[in-house]
Amino acid sequence: MKNITVESLVQRFKLTVLAGENKLQKVIVQPRVHRPGLEFVGHFDFFPTERVQILGRKEITYLHKLSHEERKLRIGNIVHYHPPCFIVTAGEEDLTYLIHHCTEQGIPLLATQKPEVTSEFIPKLDAFLIKALANETSIHGVCMNVSGIGILIRGNSGVGKSETAHTLIRRGHRLVADDLVVLKRLSHQTILGTHDGKTKEFLALRSIGLLNVVRLYGRKAFQDETRIALDIHLTKWEKDALYNDLEQELSEVDYLGVNIPSIQIQLQPGRDVAGLIEAAANNWYLKEQGYSAAEEFMSRIEAEAAKE
Repeated sequence: MKNITVESLVQRFKLTVLAGENKLQKVIVQPRVHRPGLEFVGHFDFFPTERVQILGRKEITYLHKLSHEERKLRIGNIVHYHPPCFIVTAGEEDLTYLIHHCTEQGIPLLATQKPEVTSEFIPKLDAFLIKALANETSIHGVCMNVSGIGILIRGNSGVGKSETAHTLIRRGHRLVADDLVVLKRLSHQTILGTHDGKTKEFLALRSIGLLNVVRLYGRKAFQDETRIALDIHLTKWEKDALYNDLEQELSEVDYLGVNIPSIQIQLQPGRDVAGLIEAAANNWYLKEQGYSAAEEFMSRIEAEAAKE
């Protein structure tokens, strides 16, 4: 199971540490946060104790209105479960009672540097945790964003993946990763493609060497990550292996339990592979919108036949 530390949240969101400075190495294993509500009135049947707990203006205002003894009871019931940390988004004023409880129980108490809208802060924190805790794997290939569509380009070493990526970049599309692509499973239907940090912005071309695509072509040539929608496998040309079917059936490739549509493109001198990838990406998008060129073509044929 992947995990990150509370300290990672402090650094990423520039949080102020109000208590538990020596407990920032506590691990977080759940990718979503929780905003306690029912727990303050004594209902703990479904309390997600392993999640980061968020205290917004509503929660802090409620606690402020309680008597000293009742507040001590309500907070004590929650800290008893030792969640990874508390984050206060409503400012740092009058939090002495929270600081006391968290210090006593060894739980980090954090606060945003300025009051934040809790409903806006939670999605940002959730997105960070989902990516940081996602299961991941690495594959050999190239990842591109073509017309807004994330594409994996695979094939044997030397088949021309990076050269094809370079042509796509020259046509206005964006590199995400070359050679080593990191795949992260964000949900049961979402795979995110990104780089490993070391290869960020770099593209390796045989006979040329290493290129920094941002320095060569500007910021528009690179994208940090993309959702993978299509897998393209570049293979050597096989005579009589291509067919002129009206519509090719897509196969699927499994990445971390998520099936990604996959097609094979055979290479031969003179074939515009980058253009074929552009066509494949745009055609995939149209199919996702419910359009099929083959179906429209057949409907025209049937309409013509009906006239005759």
